[in-house]
Amino acid sequence: MKLLKEFKEFAVKGNMVDIAIGVIIGAAFNKVVNVIVKDIILPPLTFLTEGLSWEDQKWVLRDAFTSKKGVVLDEIAIGYGKLVEALVDFLVIGLTVFLVVKVMNGIKNRAQDVKDTTIKTPKDIELLHKISDLLEDQNSFLKDQKKI
Repeated sequence: MKLLKEFKEFAVKGNMVDIAIGVIIGAAFNKVVNVIVKDIILPPLTFLTEGLSWEDQKWVLRDAFTSKKGVVLDEIAIGYGKLVEALVDFLVIGLTVFLVVKVMNGIKNRAQDVKDTTIKTPKDIELLHKISDLLEDQNSFLKDQKKI
């Protein structure tokens, strides 16, 4: 019963909803990145490399052949082309996440600046700023009282 109660508190606090939203947006973002990489970035690279398909690129360690006993041995190769695609995916995702976080941090910093009136400051930040001002006034008043 305690576990069920803890789960209910977890779900109600919004953590579960936040995680679900993150997973859904992440899946959709993955589709967008795949299209950007495969249909926008890799075609010009293929054009510049005279039709070289990155996905098919590999370093062949041993060609496929049929042995003297009639056994077919498969090719052994290192497929570095898929690694190139994965690295481009990673760079696109990393750059996009960096830019989104940078914009969000800029908005957050502007929202936390009480003197910036272009963005509404959250109530808790306003209250903390007022408390800070009151404490500074109180400390200056107390210092003036000690001098007397």
